Amino acid sequence: MASPSTPPSQFSEDTTWNSLKRAIATSSGFKRWHLEQATTSPQIQSLNQEQLVSCYLRETLETLAY
Repeated sequence: MASPSTPPSQFSEDTTWNSLKRAIATSSGFKRWHLEQATTSPQIQSLNQEQLVSCYLRETLETLAY
């Protein structure tokens, strides 16, 4: 349930994003991408899960846009 200071819509968005982020992070595509990134981009190790998922989604959408 949302806290008194958090609007219900914000709570729902946060809950949805967290669930989606977890689902993406456990997917085989994300795991493969993360492994590839770790070998080619050492700085990727310093990113948190949200940043990693955002990078993965950005790159995936850019690839699909071609």
